[in-house]
Amino acid sequence: MKIVVLDGYTLNPGDLSWDGLKALGDVVVYDRTSAEKTIERIGDAEIVFTNKTVIDQEVFASCPNIKFIGVLATGYNVVDVETAKAKGIPVANIPTYGTTAVSQITIALLLEVCHHIGEHSRSVLKGDWTNCPDWCYWNYPLIELAGKTLGIIGFGRIGQATAKIAQALGMKVLAFDSYEIEELKSDTLQYASLDELLANSDVISLHCPLFDSTKGIVNKNNIAKMKDGVIIINTSRGPLIVEEDLAEALNSGKVYGAALDVVSSEPIKADNPLLTAKNCIITPHIAWAPKESRSRLMDIAVDNLAKFLANTPANIVNK
Repeated sequence: MKIVVLDGYTLNPGDLSWDGLKALGDVVVYDRTSAEKTIERIGDAEIVFTNKTVIDQEVFASCPNIKFIGVLATGYNVVDVETAKAKGIPVANIPTYGTTAVSQITIALLLEVCHHIGEHSRSVLKGDWTNCPDWCYWNYPLIELAGKTLGIIGFGRIGQATAKIAQALGMKVLAFDSYEIEELKSDTLQYASLDELLANSDVISLHCPLFDSTKGIVNKNNIAKMKDGVIIINTSRGPLIVEEDLAEALNSGKVYGAALDVVSSEPIKADNPLLTAKNCIITPHIAWAPKESRSRLMDIAVDNLAKFLANTPANIVNK
């Protein structure tokens, strides 16, 4: 069984092991694969793992030996799943590995907006506190979260985990989702319509998948419905936000601050308007990346292949 990993570096830059896959076949791991090299590198391999390398109709037509595709991520839009389905090729993703990590960084980003810990530390290290006439100072408003309302758009596993941390901080939660879970409702957690959530949230955090219905859900019209001074967090998908509209709202003060781990085009382009917007924190898509989280991802990827080989496929997205 020939197994090719097209872009394994971000999952395993050297601190994990590929031995689980190697036990299932002959494995070749590439750190990165360009579009021009994809067909050549897959060759006659039967098993292909990809993270962000695109597998489209041309690849399927040129690589007829493919029998299984494993996506080393939750999102699988890099694979033409309909063509794979038509050819009888199952595509498996990794749906649940990052719940703890993503909810943790969501709150970390929110706390950074509220306290600007990094900026205050840099200020001290360059001597500002040493030369300060007072015993303390702050360069940004400091925000207490207890009693404020967190609106969560998309209330799946990650949204629910984020809500638990927010409730522990004393926040109230409004959740917007197409499916409501009655037993999750409480004095501090209620479901709401999108418009209700936009109008009543002090903080809005995005945790929904990227569908046609959610693309650009943070746009000029919806921002106008939000509270003045709202904080926006995105650890889900970059295209959920119309970046020009958010940048304008940040610069005008309508949105107090934003903290984003994802943007519309990654790596971020030099002309992205959010790079120069006021009070905007951007991290390089690291929410998923703690070693513990990546180790779970690796284990599930291996298990997905093992189950396929045993004729008990799991996590198939194109049944």
